[in-house]
Amino acid sequence: MQATQGTTPFQALPPESPLNMPVQDLHAAPDFEGRPRIPVTSPRTVALRRLAVLGSAIALTGYGAWRTHKVLDANGVSILGMIMLVLFVALFMWIALAFTSALAGFVSLVTRGGLGLGITRSGPLPELRSRTALLLPTYNEPPHRVMAGLKAIYQSLRETGQMGAFDLFILSDTTNPDVWVEEEAAFLALREQTGGHENIFYRRRHNNVERKAGNVGEWVRRFGGAYEQMVTLDADSVMSGDTLVRMAGAMERHPTVGLIQTLPVIVGGTTLFARMQQFAGRVYGPIIAHGIAWWHGSEGNYWGHNAIIRTRAFAGQAGLPHVPGRPPFGGHILSHDFVEAALMRRGGWAIHMVPALDGSYEESPPSLTDVAIRDRRWCQGNLQHVKVLPTKGLHWISRMHMIVGIGAYVTSPLWLVFLLTGILISLQAHFERPEYFGDTKTLYPHWPHVDPVQAKYVFIGTMAILLAPKLLAYVALLFDRVTCKGCGGAIRAAGSVLVETLIGGLIAPIAMLIQTSGVMSILSGHDSGWNTQRRDDGGFPLMVVVQQYAKFTLFGLVLGIGAWVVSPSLFFWMTPVLLGLVFSIPLVALTSSRAVGQNFRKAGLLLVPEETYPLDVLKKLEHAQESDEAPQLPDDALRALRADTSLLAAHRAMLPPARKAGDPINAERLVGLVKVEEAPTLAAAERALSPKEKAAVLGCSEGVDAILRLPE
Repeated sequence: MQATQGTTPFQALPPESPLNMPVQDLHAAPDFEGRPRIPVTSPRTVALRRLAVLGSAIALTGYGAWRTHKVLDANGVSILGMIMLVLFVALFMWIALAFTSALAGFVSLVTRGGLGLGITRSGPLPELRSRTALLLPTYNEPPHRVMAGLKAIYQSLRETGQMGAFDLFILSDTTNPDVWVEEEAAFLALREQTGGHENIFYRRRHNNVERKAGNVGEWVRRFGGAYEQMVTLDADSVMSGDTLVRMAGAMERHPTVGLIQTLPVIVGGTTLFARMQQFAGRVYGPIIAHGIAWWHGSEGNYWGHNAIIRTRAFAGQAGLPHVPGRPPFGGHILSHDFVEAALMRRGGWAIHMVPALDGSYEESPPSLTDVAIRDRRWCQGNLQHVKVLPTKGLHWISRMHMIVGIGAYVTSPLWLVFLLTGILISLQAHFERPEYFGDTKTLYPHWPHVDPVQAKYVFIGTMAILLAPKLLAYVALLFDRVTCKGCGGAIRAAGSVLVETLIGGLIAPIAMLIQTSGVMSILSGHDSGWNTQRRDDGGFPLMVVVQQYAKFTLFGLVLGIGAWVVSPSLFFWMTPVLLGLVFSIPLVALTSSRAVGQNFRKAGLLLVPEETYPLDVLKKLEHAQESDEAPQLPDDALRALRADTSLLAAHRAMLPPARKAGDPINAERLVGLVKVEEAPTLAAAERALSPKEKAAVLGCSEGVDAILRLPE
């Protein structure tokens, strides 16, 4: 059946333009197709840059290991001491690398680097010759928010005068039938509001295999041949038209570049936690991003969204295979973005990050609990990369991206073991009677000791290296008057850095235990599943917070009591860790509060320029979110379709072809159709159908017809 809009037949999708996307063999050598092994866009001095960053990090780690050895006991060797030294080296290397990379980023930032590829912030826009598709995969997200972001992007693109070079695709993997029909209504309203009937499209997969990677891959195989580039977006992404045109122009000028990743700036934070993430991302994020862009060169990474990708490069190199084994380590690749970038670079395509390009935005989860839910999925995906590391032909920097991703989660249990090992060493010194002369007769005794003076120096040095990137970011902020003013000025920005550092330091041990439990859960074989992410309110009932975080409070109390029994001095050394754990419940409740977050904003703290002086595309987003021009329909999908004939016609037009003999049998559809046929009323059908059955019934024309025949 075909719906109509006026006299024009309704089409939710453009004509198909298939593009082959073969599944890659990770054990075979890559096909460069004539491209050089070293991309022509690679900086000439990139080898020296890497030597400076990595060499300095290794040297710092070696010096720190030597000083730690002096702390534990320079006159002897113990098993616990060796364990602690090995853990220190493993953990300090990450801190040292972050420091040296941030130092490189500081130099790049203050010298106005971070663009490259001929991209400029201002000046005339390039005249585009190619076509670019904007892809927004969505999974049970609030449709109004999704369409508001797309509306802002569409309007911003239209103002560049080059809207004709772009098409927007809403790629739905939504499983909730009520959200699905609401998406369709919002899509139709977006077309009407923008006039974008010719370049705004919608497609829902009825079998959402392989999650987001499968969603994008299916689009590439059906429509990728018509587009030179594609821009991947998240449900909370917003990008300005100016930025999109400049990125597409850079891809046209550099035919060997496979991907350009922007630095998405976090905006829209309302809770204290989100505002902390927003401030940290805006002030510390650029120095980190400039650093990695400086020494990664053409071997950059992909973060899964707010990036432009050459469609042919993606199709030719990024078809992901299933890794051997069962979930959580086997099956389809969850953290697909790192692997897709690595495979494209393996095939000779350059992967660049351009952190200085403005106009790329996203949102933050509103609470630590929401971050924990998201991190559980990311943790599983990153640990799964262990099976991708041996891939033949990967660039060593690409392997390093995956190792760093794995280390981001493995370091949490290592920090916990390091902490507990330190307590055991103190406990051993407290209860074990020392042997001053041993088995041999010597003139001078052997004094086992943990040198407190050396320990103080190691602690001060470690904290200095840990906090130096924040200090460098603040200094860089002072060099940028506009950004500094947008953050409330030098004094308020300094206060914001202090607030974020103190509260973030208290939250850190809670996050350590959350990530440790996530790693242990994955190692024990538990799959993360696929949950919808909350993006607005971070509040939870107090009793829910108590139930979720009481175990952290209990652990902090036990740890504190144990430290006090061993040594009061050890207890005071551990105070920062203990405070965060013991007060985890009020900390989570406080940081999840929208009211507290807004009070900080009123006080001029944790401000970012995007809310002080919002760009035009963000104003458009805010206006689109505040206005709701979509027709008001019942929340239930069955009733919504019956209430709006235009929506019903469009829904019918977007249904997949009818099942043919021999096609797989959908059990939910069969059961659902029987339930609808036996239901005396629509209300009875609503009560009888499960969400999966309801979606299956609405996914076929006979199911829709059966729903329409039911009396109220």
